[in-house]
Amino acid sequence: MFALRAHLLLLAGVVGVAQAQTIRIATFNLEDVRTRDLLDGNSPRLRRVAEVIQRLRPNVILLNEIAYDMEGGPDVPHGQPGRNARRFVDHYLSLPQTDDLAAGQSLIQYEAFMAPTNTGVPSGFDLDNNGQIVTVFPPPAAPGAELSDADQKKAQLYGNDCWGFGTFPGQYGMALLVDSRLKLRADLARTFRKLPWVYMDGAALPTDPEGKAWYAEEEAKYFRLSSKSHWDVPVEFPSGAVVHLLCSHPTPPAFDGPEQRNKKRNHDEIRFWADYANDTGGYIVDDAGVAGGLPRTASFVLLGDLNADPERGDSFRNPILNQLGSVKRLNLAFVPRAEGAQGQPNPGSQVTSAFGLRVDYVLPSRDLTLERGGVWTSLPSGTDKFPSDHFPVWVEVTVPSP
Repeated sequence: MFALRAHLLLLAGVVGVAQAQTIRIATFNLEDVRTRDLLDGNSPRLRRVAEVIQRLRPNVILLNEIAYDMEGGPDVPHGQPGRNARRFVDHYLSLPQTDDLAAGQSLIQYEAFMAPTNTGVPSGFDLDNNGQIVTVFPPPAAPGAELSDADQKKAQLYGNDCWGFGTFPGQYGMALLVDSRLKLRADLARTFRKLPWVYMDGAALPTDPEGKAWYAEEEAKYFRLSSKSHWDVPVEFPSGAVVHLLCSHPTPPAFDGPEQRNKKRNHDEIRFWADYANDTGGYIVDDAGVAGGLPRTASFVLLGDLNADPERGDSFRNPILNQLGSVKRLNLAFVPRAEGAQGQPNPGSQVTSAFGLRVDYVLPSRDLTLERGGVWTSLPSGTDKFPSDHFPVWVEVTVPSP
């Protein structure tokens, strides 16, 4: 009923009624979707993922862990980079995945935004300080198979020396899907993939136990703050209202040593959004060379798998509360919770992952009226297992007319 209500309000705006519009915005970590899974519509797991999204019916959804198909990556057709988001829409979301969906209301048609990622891109430096620089990745295992122990080690070493961890170029990328009745302003999007970490004022750069900088001076000049990328993608409503979608997927605060290079990077990747939303980071320069943060009157929604729980886990200095909490116009008070359907997390749980932590977020600015939200746990048809190690998180917000 609520999805239909959002659907009808949006349609009212399309035909020219200048009024507030209620939409559903979601984030969903799909768990390591690769190009080979997207070249056709035959992946059973992705069909179940698509069914989840079709039942959820978000007007906007950020997908984490969908490979960016860059040249040199496995299974990538030559001369066609950045098409995986479109492939997911065309081969999965545009086709009803069950008979009842085919017989029900029409599917939402999506426009797609995708941009390069740092994950799996070799740096040419010895970033893990193990005495070797690895720039060649072993070919991924065939579907249903596993890499040999030797190749798993090679993949780990390769990923450790990439700008962001990935065992092949483009792994763990992002995609933003927007209801085609809205206007995805890709022409106004800002990306911050190449911003050096050292540019950040007071950056929590890692040091070894003796206090020596973990990254050598030449490495630090180029080492990127973002493990994947940070995006500001504006979406324009039929009323003329604009909402900025602030999208990211910080590195997990794990898989490091006493230098805490991943924990500290996760903290500062999240901190970036606080500086950006508060427009207080003089260091902020996007990939096009444009300086400055978000205008202080702009409406926005911050979304993605932030890999940080405000109450538990291994985060460094609790960036959710201590960094995002500094953004006074951000709504942190509302906590989406699971309905507990079909044996998934207990009703009322705020857990968003199979590993028992709240790490996925959809956080609107306070000028957007937050109607309701949740953690989607309902299983797809004919299965007793959720098709990802994360659950979609969604909220409904009303966007006022300008």
